[in-house]
Amino acid sequence: MAADTHTPAAGSADASTEVAHEGGGGLPQFQFQHWGGQIVWLLLIFAVLYTVIGRVFVPRIRRILDTRAETIATAVSEARRVQDEAEVQAKAAQAEVQDARTSARQLAADAKTKANAEAARRQAEEDARLQTEMTAAEARIRSLRDKAMTNVETIASETAQAMIEKLTGDKVSSKDIQGALAKGAA
Repeated sequence: MAADTHTPAAGSADASTEVAHEGGGGLPQFQFQHWGGQIVWLLLIFAVLYTVIGRVFVPRIRRILDTRAETIATAVSEARRVQDEAEVQAKAAQAEVQDARTSARQLAADAKTKANAEAARRQAEEDARLQTEMTAAEARIRSLRDKAMTNVETIASETAQAMIEKLTGDKVSSKDIQGALAKGAA
């Protein structure tokens, strides 16, 4: 028991010497006499962890992955459906725009045709009015000309009478002058 009363530094040096003599020192995990127990505990812990992981965690992870895959597939199919619907609506809108353009062109052509017909009708009315005015003007001109011509004969007859009277001093009757004019015209 006296050996137990050594100083702590000396006692620890003796203890390390004793351990070195017993097992050769080092970590107990690397000593062959402890491997059997370590292998049993390794297999036991591996079996428990394998069972817990296989029965608890893997099904949960599989459900999460399946839910995720299903959500992604649903989202992709919904996106495709929406895209297809958008394409259909875009084609419908394009068709409506094309119909509107065609309708606008037809409306413009109809308006142009109607405007041309209205212009032609107005032109025809104006031409008819002008033709009526020209016919009336020509009739007035003819009547004025005929009236003037009758007056010209009277004026010519009177002028001839006055000239003969001045030149010859003889008085000539208007019947004699008209007879002379009729002979000269023939």
